[in-house]
Amino acid sequence: MTGVSAPGPATVVVRPAARLRGELRLPGDKSISHRALMLATLAVGESRIAGAGDGADVRSTAAICAALGARIERVDGDGGSADYRIVSPGADGLRASSTDLDCGNSGTSLRLFAGILSGLPFTSVLDGDDSLRRRPVTRIIEPLRSMGAVFHARSNDSLPPVTVVGRTPLRAVDVATPIPSAQVKSAILLAGLRADGRTTVRESVATRDHTERMLRTRGVDVRSEADRAGVAVSLEGGSTVEAVSERVPGDVSAAAFWLVAGAIHPDAELTIRDVGVNPTRRAIIDILRAMGARIEERPLGDAADNGVGEPMADLVVRSSELRAIDLGPADVATAIDEIPILCLAAALASGTTTIRGAGELRHKESDRIDGTAIGLRALGVRVEVDGDDLRIRGGTALAGAPTDSLDDHRLAMTFAVAGLLARGATTVHRPGSAAVSYPGFFADLERVGA
Repeated sequence: MTGVSAPGPATVVVRPAARLRGELRLPGDKSISHRALMLATLAVGESRIAGAGDGADVRSTAAICAALGARIERVDGDGGSADYRIVSPGADGLRASSTDLDCGNSGTSLRLFAGILSGLPFTSVLDGDDSLRRRPVTRIIEPLRSMGAVFHARSNDSLPPVTVVGRTPLRAVDVATPIPSAQVKSAILLAGLRADGRTTVRESVATRDHTERMLRTRGVDVRSEADRAGVAVSLEGGSTVEAVSERVPGDVSAAAFWLVAGAIHPDAELTIRDVGVNPTRRAIIDILRAMGARIEERPLGDAADNGVGEPMADLVVRSSELRAIDLGPADVATAIDEIPILCLAAALASGTTTIRGAGELRHKESDRIDGTAIGLRALGVRVEVDGDDLRIRGGTALAGAPTDSLDDHRLAMTFAVAGLLARGATTVHRPGSAAVSYPGFFADLERVGA
């Protein structure tokens, strides 16, 4: 039987599982949950959100919404999710907080609120924990400054805390993002709601489009146009965000850990319920299938039914024979959060996997390139790092060993999944970081292993 024990608050020990079986209901999608709370705060009246993610990051966003003047009521839900009722005066009725706005460990909270606060006529300070204070903010500050907001940050305006002096109305802009990023795009679009004219964001590669979908369901005319140069997304300033009721799909980034676990384990069948399969987020599913993973997808109704315009499906994954794959920068951009667990899949695949242009991973909760490589090497995986590229030699027989999450939730869960197959005991140091996005992860790990 799988052994998951906690000899102390700083560690979890995972032992190999004879087989993996069961059904999983995941926390609500973290990216969508953040945006649902923010957009409900910008709308006048009552909004209801069912099945939101209940990790520490989403709670940080909810607390900031309350600090700005929205009335937030939270009720515990199922599977590490929560239901929310939000009553807000709308963007024009929001007020400056009497204290700094604490984003905790959430880069999404900081970046998207930077866009929202740019168009509100008061001064705010966005801050966070030690990890967040090491994450660069220049890519957010520069386009928002061009719209007329004033920003101040540490270390030559590159690191939090960030002071935002908002302006109404902002200037509309037409900008091309040098590195595709859904968070940068979303920050500019949210600021564009309070701009005079049409704001356009151009990307060489289409990034996740939750913000666009959710704005459309709230009555905002968001246009997307694709050509050979990439994708241009635009909206007209002065648009009103409407209050809605919605259901958040299960988090596909959380599903990634179970999809890999089921595919690499020799005796596995796992069913994952109600997963969001947005075309701009489902790259993990398609990449694993290209590697040979046996993943069955059972669509659930119409995307319009959940109020967020997001398609959903049940996923069933079974033991598979994986083969190596070559991922370029465009692939990495579409699966950025799933790269650590994909590296584990590559370690159990036949052949050598290459992952190129993953520099964005160096600016997450940890340096995920180095953190992933160090942890997998400890488990016996042959990993080479060359700048922002990785090479993983497959066919590894994992050996249990101490690993360190570096207080990064993606790494904590990646190394724990590795422990299901490794010979002997795998120790994950600082496992509590998993609660940032998936508070019930280790309980689910114990439940499906037998």
